[in-house]
Amino acid sequence: MIDILYSVGITLATLAVLVAVHEFGHFWVARRCGVKVLRFSIGFGKPLLRWSDSLGTEYAVAAIPLGGYVKMLDEREGEVDPDELHLAFNRKPVLSRIAVVAAGPLANFVLAIVAYWALFMAGESGYAPVIGAVETGSVAEVAGLEPGQEIVSIDGRETPTWQAVSFRLLERIGDSGPILFSVRYPGSDVVYESQGQLNRWLSGDEEPNLLGGLGLTLYMPPIVPLLDEIVPDSPADRAGLKAGDRIVSTDGVPMELWENWVDYVRSRPGESMTVLLMRDGRELELMLTPETSTTSEGEIIGRVGVGVALPEMPQSQRREFHRGPLEALVAGGQRTGEMVSFTVNSMVKMVQGLISPKNLSGPITIAKVATASAKSGLESYIGFLALLSISLGVLNLLPIPVLDGGHLLYYSIELVVGKPVPERVQMVGYQVGLLLVVSLMVFALYNDFSRLS
Repeated sequence: MIDILYSVGITLATLAVLVAVHEFGHFWVARRCGVKVLRFSIGFGKPLLRWSDSLGTEYAVAAIPLGGYVKMLDEREGEVDPDELHLAFNRKPVLSRIAVVAAGPLANFVLAIVAYWALFMAGESGYAPVIGAVETGSVAEVAGLEPGQEIVSIDGRETPTWQAVSFRLLERIGDSGPILFSVRYPGSDVVYESQGQLNRWLSGDEEPNLLGGLGLTLYMPPIVPLLDEIVPDSPADRAGLKAGDRIVSTDGVPMELWENWVDYVRSRPGESMTVLLMRDGRELELMLTPETSTTSEGEIIGRVGVGVALPEMPQSQRREFHRGPLEALVAGGQRTGEMVSFTVNSMVKMVQGLISPKNLSGPITIAKVATASAKSGLESYIGFLALLSISLGVLNLLPIPVLDGGHLLYYSIELVVGKPVPERVQMVGYQVGLLLVVSLMVFALYNDFSRLS
């Protein structure tokens, strides 16, 4: 129950921040364009809190925290006092109206820039993308990539860390054509260029494996069976295993790597086994019987309830980046631009059928990711907030009536032809747009529930 309340609280707080920033963008520019703002509301429905300023704007926090709005003086929404006609939104020049509407999404982009600026000021760190293994017949092998090489760039764009490699590959999902790699060997400054070929790469995959799709495994130090966690009341706990134990052998079979131990246990559900381990420098022998478990695919396997201690990466592969305030601001703007471009391209590819529509997420997935990122730490949460803010900004700029982008479309037409789009045409557009937006929301919710099941 506490976890559910925590998840709900984090999700509502995240949405409140994004909505407040978005609506403040509309509000701030409207004020500067001489438009009277009647209400600034976070949430819908009955106000829980309300207050007013000297300019007659009412501020409210409403009962349904799933959005917000800025209500401006407008003749289309009610009678306006003749003395205030000059303050009405609909009486303002079309460029002023465009500025007011565009300010909401732009505010979300500004929030993302500020968030990335804060992250870059705090410093970035990661590990060099050194190739651990190359699969026979894969895109990577055809490109001539070899274990031990460090991937310096992909398609001419630098990849100093694992995360950078993943992002560059995300951009290529669904693509056909060449993919360019720049690599170098350890201790060498000589960079080699190579090229692979993609053909609708990972198109339609619901959970694309980026590195696996290339046939690559990044280097990780060997994981030995050194136990780090024992699940309470599990077979391992009842048998007497403890965190810090190093599995030496099982039934006389040497266990040099963690995967050897996992494979051995999984293949023996319900079978008693003799485990030889090292504890505090002494050998100890225990009897252990894996419990029987069934995977989501229906496979019957053995489990004992232990976690492994992950090895530390070599310090020589660690990459750290420190930036000054101005450099961090520039980097924040660049990262935001990259994410905007990536979001737009992903939407286009989804419409083209190159990316599975199953990747479209709704509020349940957002809640899960928001909660997980908050638990992972402040930096992780700020990064997620920036990404979500960018997504909200891009979504609102889509040329769909009822969204900001739909209003911008109408005003752009008015700017070109010199007169407003007829009211009848606008109303039909709003109805179609509302149907489209509701359909997308329902489909996103369906995807969320599908993931839960």
